[in-house]
Formats: sequence, C-alpha cells, structure tokens
Amino acid sequence: MARNRDAKCRQCRREGAKLFLKGDRCMTDKCAFERRGYVPGEHGRDRRMRGTDYGAQLREKQKARRIYGILEQQFKNYFLKAERRKGVTGETLLQMLECRLDNVVFRLGFAPSRTSARQLVRHGHFMVNNRKVNVPSFEVRPGNEISVKEKSRTVKVIKESVEASQGREMPGWLEVTRENFTGRLLEVPTRENIPVPIQEQLIVGLYSK
Repeated sequence: MARNRDAKCRQCRREGAKLFLKGDRCMTDKCAFERRGYVPGEHGRDRRMRGTDYGAQLREKQKARRIYGILEQQFKNYFLKAERRKGVTGETLLQMLECRLDNVVFRLGFAPSRTSARQLVRHGHFMVNNRKVNVPSFEVRPGNEISVKEKSRTVKVIKESVEASQGREMPGWLEVTRENFTGRLLEVPTRENIPVPIQEQLIVGLYSK
C-alpha cells in the first residue's frame, strides 16, 4: 500500500505550522519545527514565497493531507464524496476525515499519533462493535464502540499512549473508558469541535476551479 515516506518534521516545516505528526515528541524541545522553523532545503532560511491565491489554496490542501496522512487521489475522492453530500462541503470533508478509524483511535488516546494509529489498525489491534477492523479508512458512525482487543492491551505503544492521555481533554463528540480500553463516537463533530488549523474554504476553492 502506498504511503507518504517524507520526513515528518520536514512536512511541518514546509507547511510553516506544527502538524503534530510525531505525537508527544512535537510537544518537547526535540521538535525540529521549534529549532528550525523555516522551509527545508539549502536556501530555506532565505527563501521568500510569492503569495498567490492558488499557492495559498494548494498549501492548505497539502496541510490537510499531511495532518490526516492521506495520499493525493484518496484525498480528492474524499472531496468529491463530500461535495455530493448535503451540507457545507468543507465542513463535511473535515467530518469525514475525523470519522476515519485511524483518526478516532488517535483522538481517543489509544495511539500517540495518526501514523501510529494507522499501523496499529492495520495490524488488527482494534474492534468496532466487537468485530475486528483492520482498515484505517473505515468510517466510524455515531454509536459505534471502538475497543482494543483483549490480547492487544499489553502492547507497549498502546499501553503507554493510554497512560499519557490521562490528563488530556477529550473532544465532546467522543467518550472513552480508559480502564476498559474502549471508546465511543457520540456524534459527528461540528466544525467548531474539530481542532485542526485548516481553512477548508481554500480547499473547496482549489477543487472547484
């Protein structure tokens, strides 16, 4: 399966924002964006980007792709699907991305990053409504219960992530019972409850040309 192999810290520097692609490491002094917050490359420190409407739209789309770890064609397919649904296209797009199983696993605190969550899902560590699901793009629906398999609860990365998330505030559209390694999607999140630094209207403008 194709995946983005670019260095994660370079992706943050390219977008000029912390995308938290490395989980808790992004909150420490080891974060490369904090130490070198300029565009990567030999002349990155001195590079001056010419601002255009298209450039702003493209960068916003790339930022969204990198945050959720989605390749180009898959992201476009999400947009086309969001465009066909009722509601505001940009908000619908973000709602679909937030309801991916790998993102929900990350939000619940069962994985330190979306990349880690994607790998853990593919390895079959999670169940939805007591059925094993190993597809990261699986769409979680309101009322669905996400749980860690009994044998997987001692996996180091899952156990450490749950412990590290003890003091983390849970989004209102999710609930988690850490003692039982279970969580539930209560409702589809509204735009106000999706904490990502994305201007989705720029993405809509890019694809609408």
